[in-house]
Amino acid sequence: MADKGQRAAAVFDALGLTYEKAFARSEAHLASLEWLLGRLGPGSRVLDVGSGTGRPTASTLVAAGHEVLGVDVSPVMVELAGRQVPQAEFRHADIRELPLEKASFDAVCVYFSLLQMSRAEQSEVLGRLALALRPGGSLVLATVPVDVEDLAVEFMGQPVRATSFAPEDVVAVVREAGLVVEHEQAVEFTPDHPEGATEPHLFLYCGLPA
Repeated sequence: MADKGQRAAAVFDALGLTYEKAFARSEAHLASLEWLLGRLGPGSRVLDVGSGTGRPTASTLVAAGHEVLGVDVSPVMVELAGRQVPQAEFRHADIRELPLEKASFDAVCVYFSLLQMSRAEQSEVLGRLALALRPGGSLVLATVPVDVEDLAVEFMGQPVRATSFAPEDVVAVVREAGLVVEHEQAVEFTPDHPEGATEPHLFLYCGLPA
Protein backbone atom coordinates (compact mmCIF):
# COMPACT_ATOMS: atom_id res chain seq x y z
CA MET A 1 0.00 0.00 0.00
CA ALA A 2 2.78 2.41 0.92
CA ASP A 3 4.49 1.78 -2.42
CA LYS A 4 1.30 2.63 -4.33
CA GLY A 5 0.91 5.79 -2.29
CA GLN A 6 4.51 6.76 -3.04
CA ARG A 7 3.96 6.21 -6.77
CA ALA A 8 0.86 8.40 -6.74
CA ALA A 9 2.68 11.05 -4.72
CA ALA A 10 5.55 11.08 -7.23
CA VAL A 11 3.16 11.65 -10.14
CA PHE A 12 1.40 14.59 -8.52
CA ASP A 13 4.58 16.02 -7.02
CA ALA A 14 5.83 16.24 -10.62
CA LEU A 15 2.62 17.76 -11.99
CA GLY A 16 2.00 20.39 -9.29
CA LEU A 17 0.24 23.49 -10.63
CA THR A 18 0.28 21.96 -14.13
CA TYR A 19 -2.54 19.67 -12.96
CA GLU A 20 -4.63 22.61 -11.73
CA LYS A 21 -4.25 24.44 -15.04
CA ALA A 22 -5.05 21.32 -17.06
CA PHE A 23 -8.36 20.72 -15.27
CA ALA A 24 -9.35 24.33 -14.44
CA ARG A 25 -12.04 24.55 -17.10
CA SER A 26 -13.93 21.39 -16.11
CA GLU A 27 -17.51 22.61 -16.13
CA ALA A 28 -18.74 19.30 -14.70
CA HIS A 29 -16.46 19.71 -11.67
CA LEU A 30 -17.72 23.23 -11.04
CA ALA A 31 -21.34 22.14 -11.51
CA SER A 32 -20.94 19.38 -8.92
CA LEU A 33 -19.54 21.90 -6.44
CA GLU A 34 -22.55 24.16 -7.03
CA TRP A 35 -24.85 21.22 -6.30
CA LEU A 36 -22.95 20.50 -3.11
CA LEU A 37 -23.07 24.13 -1.97
CA GLY A 38 -26.83 24.08 -2.43
CA ARG A 39 -27.13 21.21 0.06
CA LEU A 40 -24.77 22.43 2.79
CA GLY A 41 -25.88 24.31 5.86
CA PRO A 42 -23.86 27.28 7.12
CA GLY A 43 -20.36 26.43 8.33
CA SER A 44 -20.44 22.81 7.23
CA ARG A 45 -17.41 20.55 7.66
CA VAL A 46 -16.16 19.02 4.40
CA LEU A 47 -13.49 16.41 3.71
CA ASP A 48 -11.68 16.79 0.38
CA VAL A 49 -9.98 13.50 -0.54
CA GLY A 50 -7.08 14.05 -2.91
CA SER A 51 -7.25 17.81 -2.42
CA GLY A 52 -4.50 18.65 -4.93
CA THR A 53 -3.63 22.33 -5.20
CA GLY A 54 -6.75 23.35 -3.25
CA ARG A 55 -8.42 24.80 -6.33
CA PRO A 56 -11.19 24.72 -7.29
CA THR A 57 -12.67 22.46 -4.60
CA ALA A 58 -11.35 23.74 -1.26
CA SER A 59 -11.19 27.35 -2.46
CA THR A 60 -14.85 27.28 -3.56
CA LEU A 61 -16.01 25.70 -0.30
CA VAL A 62 -14.12 28.03 2.06
CA ALA A 63 -15.27 31.06 0.04
CA ALA A 64 -18.82 29.95 0.85
CA GLY A 65 -18.01 29.82 4.57
CA HIS A 66 -17.38 26.12 5.05
CA GLU A 67 -14.64 24.33 7.00
CA VAL A 68 -12.45 22.15 4.80
CA LEU A 69 -9.97 19.39 5.61
CA GLY A 70 -7.97 18.42 2.53
CA VAL A 71 -5.98 15.18 2.42
CA ASP A 72 -3.39 14.31 -0.23
CA VAL A 73 -0.51 11.85 -0.63
CA SER A 74 1.58 14.44 -2.48
CA PRO A 75 3.62 16.74 -0.21
CA VAL A 76 4.06 19.18 -3.09
CA MET A 77 0.29 19.42 -3.56
CA VAL A 78 -0.27 19.88 0.18
CA GLU A 79 2.27 22.71 0.26
CA LEU A 80 0.71 24.40 -2.77
CA ALA A 81 -2.80 24.06 -1.36
CA GLY A 82 -1.81 25.50 2.00
CA ARG A 83 -0.32 28.51 0.24
CA GLN A 84 -3.22 29.01 -2.18
CA VAL A 85 -6.10 28.33 0.24
CA PRO A 86 -4.82 29.27 3.72
CA GLN A 87 -8.35 29.27 5.15
CA ALA A 88 -8.52 25.47 4.80
CA GLU A 89 -6.53 22.75 6.59
CA PHE A 90 -4.45 20.41 4.43
CA ARG A 91 -2.86 17.21 5.64
CA HIS A 92 -0.19 15.07 3.98
CA ALA A 93 -1.71 11.61 4.43
CA ASP A 94 -3.01 8.53 2.63
CA ILE A 95 -6.79 8.30 2.98
CA ARG A 96 -6.46 4.51 3.19
CA GLU A 97 -4.56 4.90 6.46
CA LEU A 98 -6.12 8.05 7.91
CA PRO A 99 -8.41 7.43 10.92
CA LEU A 100 -11.87 8.89 10.28
CA GLU A 101 -14.30 9.56 13.09
CA LYS A 102 -17.83 8.32 12.48
CA ALA A 103 -20.37 10.96 11.42
CA SER A 104 -17.79 13.74 11.56
CA PHE A 105 -18.32 15.43 8.17
CA ASP A 106 -21.31 17.05 6.48
CA ALA A 107 -19.89 16.32 3.03
CA VAL A 108 -17.05 14.51 1.29
CA CYS A 109 -15.47 15.29 -2.08
CA VAL A 110 -13.65 12.54 -3.98
CA TYR A 111 -12.42 13.97 -7.28
CA PHE A 112 -10.37 11.41 -9.26
CA SER A 113 -8.47 10.36 -6.12
CA LEU A 114 -9.19 6.61 -6.14
CA LEU A 115 -7.77 5.69 -9.53
CA GLN A 116 -4.38 4.48 -8.29
CA MET A 117 -5.92 2.19 -5.67
CA SER A 118 -6.98 -1.41 -6.17
CA ARG A 119 -10.69 -2.13 -6.58
CA ALA A 120 -10.83 -3.61 -3.08
CA GLU A 121 -9.18 -0.49 -1.67
CA GLN A 122 -11.59 1.79 -3.54
CA SER A 123 -14.57 -0.09 -2.13
CA GLU A 124 -13.12 -0.06 1.38
CA VAL A 125 -12.34 3.66 1.25
CA LEU A 126 -15.82 4.53 0.00
CA GLY A 127 -17.34 2.50 2.82
CA ARG A 128 -15.23 4.37 5.37
CA LEU A 129 -16.08 7.73 3.82
CA ALA A 130 -19.79 6.93 4.01
CA LEU A 131 -19.38 6.11 7.71
CA ALA A 132 -17.58 9.43 8.21
CA LEU A 133 -20.62 11.29 6.85
CA ARG A 134 -23.29 12.61 9.15
CA PRO A 135 -26.81 11.30 8.40
CA GLY A 136 -28.23 13.38 5.58
CA GLY A 137 -24.73 14.24 4.39
CA SER A 138 -23.52 14.46 0.79
CA LEU A 139 -20.70 12.92 -1.22
CA VAL A 140 -19.52 13.92 -4.68
CA LEU A 141 -17.42 11.37 -6.56
CA ALA A 142 -15.67 11.86 -9.89
CA THR A 143 -13.76 9.13 -11.66
CA VAL A 144 -12.76 7.79 -15.06
CA PRO A 145 -15.34 5.02 -15.59
CA VAL A 146 -13.36 2.42 -17.53
CA ASP A 147 -13.16 -1.31 -16.85
CA VAL A 148 -9.39 -1.53 -16.21
CA GLU A 149 -7.26 -3.01 -13.46
CA ASP A 150 -3.64 -2.00 -12.80
CA LEU A 151 -3.28 -0.73 -16.36
CA ALA A 152 -0.05 1.07 -17.26
CA VAL A 153 -0.96 4.40 -18.87
CA GLU A 154 0.61 7.79 -19.43
CA PHE A 155 -1.16 10.72 -17.77
CA MET A 156 0.00 14.15 -18.95
CA GLY A 157 3.47 12.77 -19.53
CA GLN A 158 3.64 10.84 -16.25
CA PRO A 159 3.59 7.01 -16.08
CA VAL A 160 0.78 5.75 -13.84
CA ARG A 161 -1.02 2.49 -13.14
CA ALA A 162 -4.77 2.97 -13.17
CA THR A 163 -7.64 0.89 -11.82
CA SER A 164 -11.29 1.71 -12.23
CA PHE A 165 -14.75 0.26 -12.87
CA ALA A 166 -17.24 0.36 -15.73
CA PRO A 167 -19.91 3.06 -15.10
CA GLU A 168 -22.56 0.70 -13.76
CA ASP A 169 -20.02 -0.89 -11.43
CA VAL A 170 -18.94 2.50 -10.04
CA VAL A 171 -22.58 3.13 -9.16
CA ALA A 172 -22.88 -0.32 -7.59
CA VAL A 173 -19.81 0.22 -5.39
CA VAL A 174 -21.15 3.58 -4.20
CA ARG A 175 -24.52 2.03 -3.36
CA GLU A 176 -22.84 -0.84 -1.52
CA ALA A 177 -21.20 1.81 0.68
CA GLY A 178 -24.69 2.84 1.81
CA LEU A 179 -25.05 5.94 -0.35
CA VAL A 180 -27.93 6.96 -2.60
CA VAL A 181 -26.94 8.12 -6.09
CA GLU A 182 -29.15 11.13 -6.76
CA HIS A 183 -27.66 12.25 -10.07
CA GLU A 184 -25.12 11.02 -12.62
CA GLN A 185 -23.28 13.14 -15.17
CA ALA A 186 -21.09 11.58 -17.85
CA VAL A 187 -18.86 13.88 -19.91
CA GLU A 188 -15.80 13.77 -22.14
CA PHE A 189 -12.94 16.02 -21.04
CA THR A 190 -9.58 16.91 -22.55
CA PRO A 191 -7.04 18.34 -20.07
CA ASP A 192 -5.45 21.62 -21.13
CA HIS A 193 -1.99 20.09 -21.53
CA PRO A 194 0.17 19.24 -24.57
CA GLU A 195 0.06 15.56 -23.62
CA GLY A 196 -3.52 15.56 -22.32
CA ALA A 197 -5.76 12.94 -23.95
CA THR A 198 -9.55 13.06 -24.03
CA GLU A 199 -11.01 10.87 -21.29
CA PRO A 200 -14.48 9.97 -20.04
CA HIS A 201 -15.47 11.45 -16.68
CA LEU A 202 -18.32 10.30 -14.46
CA PHE A 203 -19.64 12.51 -11.67
CA LEU A 204 -21.93 10.99 -9.06
CA TYR A 205 -23.95 13.20 -6.73
CA CYS A 206 -24.69 11.11 -3.66
CA GLY A 207 -26.46 11.39 -0.33
CA LEU A 208 -26.44 9.44 2.92
CA PRO A 209 -29.95 8.73 4.17
CA ALA A 210 -30.86 10.67 7.30
